[in-house]
Amino acid sequence: MPLYHKLVRDQIPTIIARNGKKATFRTLNEEEFLVEAKRKLHEEIAEYEEATTTEEAVEELADLLELVHALARTHGTTPEQLEAIRLTKHDKRGGFDDKLYLIEVED
Repeated sequence: MPLYHKLVRDQIPTIIARNGKKATFRTLNEEEFLVEAKRKLHEEIAEYEEATTTEEAVEELADLLELVHALARTHGTTPEQLEAIRLTKHDKRGGFDDKLYLIEVED
């Protein structure tokens, strides 16, 4: 029986049961969730980096966004508030649309 010890999406227990399997879960407290969500972010970033097709890359970006939304709620904000903050930063500093790569800044 494989051991996973990782954060999973809310519907995973139902999916596992639907496949006729039995699994053990526990609910994490806030502190544990933050640790595991950060670990999961690294896992999803690695999967994004390993994606070989645009479809795979977009799927992994969606997973990252789901985690970001969950973490935002954990930090007492909403995905909408997070987006507002993102837009404010975008207005002040821009985004990454121009694909600029800084080489050096002279004093």
